[in-house]
Amino acid sequence: MAVRIYSGKEIEKIRQAGKIAYDAHMYLVKYLKEGVSTGELEKHAKDYIESCGASAAFFGFNGYPGQICTSINDIVVHGIPRNTDVLKNGDIIGIDIGVRYQEYYADTAWTWPVGEVTREVKSLIEVAQKSLYHGIKAAVAGNRVGAIGASIQDYVEKNGFSVVRSMVGHGVGKSIHEEPQVPNYGRKKDGIMMKSGMVLAIEPMINQGSYDVYTDRDKWTIRTKDGKLSAHFEHTVAIYAEGAVICTMPEHCEMNVFEIMKGK
Repeated sequence: MAVRIYSGKEIEKIRQAGKIAYDAHMYLVKYLKEGVSTGELEKHAKDYIESCGASAAFFGFNGYPGQICTSINDIVVHGIPRNTDVLKNGDIIGIDIGVRYQEYYADTAWTWPVGEVTREVKSLIEVAQKSLYHGIKAAVAGNRVGAIGASIQDYVEKNGFSVVRSMVGHGVGKSIHEEPQVPNYGRKKDGIMMKSGMVLAIEPMINQGSYDVYTDRDKWTIRTKDGKLSAHFEHTVAIYAEGAVICTMPEHCEMNVFEIMKGK
């Protein structure tokens, strides 16, 4: 499948979907506390998204049974929300939200602390989030897609963590998953040349230990093989010659999750 090039009007539609997805994350922050189940988080997210005239993009995609993904601790991605999965103090949770609005899609993920976390866990989250911004800065028309992954990998490994290899970012816009694939590792010269009008979901998945992962019996939940923690961040970005525009966050704003939690 060819890589889509989006017009300015189409990118504005994607940004509208992205704003709903971003706002849904910020809406959920007040519920991120001990005793809340991931099933409750899913309901709150679904209700909020639908109140905006949009729908959760993941439900039914390739058979996925949830409205959002809720990935606790050693779950890397695709954790299915359940009423039996209850947050505890010291947990971390990656929440991935896709939104469909007026036929266009946006996709964004944030990893959040629950209560008090250790200095090591805070470092994992902060490095994962900063690695996303490093990747976004490399997402410029004229660079190859590999520049994104090379920038992410370099920053992550210098800080003592590992980059998951078996899952990657992707194009997004008219569908929730499109070409091209966007690895979070590799070399600057790898992959296709980025062009103005491409829209990519850049999503580093960062592990405390090894980058090896496995899939649970539910055939969705991806966990670290060594049982150590993982953090996941993602933004949908539009590519231009002067740099990427983030479609799933207010412009010119690099928000730290710990600062957001303080203000909830």
